[in-house]
Amino acid sequence: MATRPTEYWRESVAEEARQVAAGELDAEDASTAELFPEDMLIRTDEVLQPFERELAALIDPTDEEIFAVIQHVVLALNKVNEDYDGAAYETDEREQLCEYIENSLTDNGIDVDAFAGRHGLTRHEITDEWRDW
Repeated sequence: MATRPTEYWRESVAEEARQVAAGELDAEDASTAELFPEDMLIRTDEVLQPFERELAALIDPTDEEIFAVIQHVVLALNKVNEDYDGAAYETDEREQLCEYIENSLTDNGIDVDAFAGRHGLTRHEITDEWRDW
């Protein structure tokens, strides 16, 4: 099952907090809590939860239905990113979100390479039409 990137991001925040508390890292050098504020993580989860439900509800989906679910999640993530002045998701986070979307599709029985190929895309391009982050 695809793991939400927010789980990894929360683990990073917790690990850095542990390092600061243990004296292994100066508080001035700690940045992950700033990079991943809890309200942004909550908002991202609020986007990913319905995406997971929408995918699970697809039974023998058409390509149009698959694209609609992808578009919906990407546009919602665009909104979160916009609300954080375009800085909610940096390069690594963008890649993790795209990988999560791809893995979620695969987990739901969709051959992502075949799906993308039918539309002249690679698996890494299936979000590009709508993605601003």
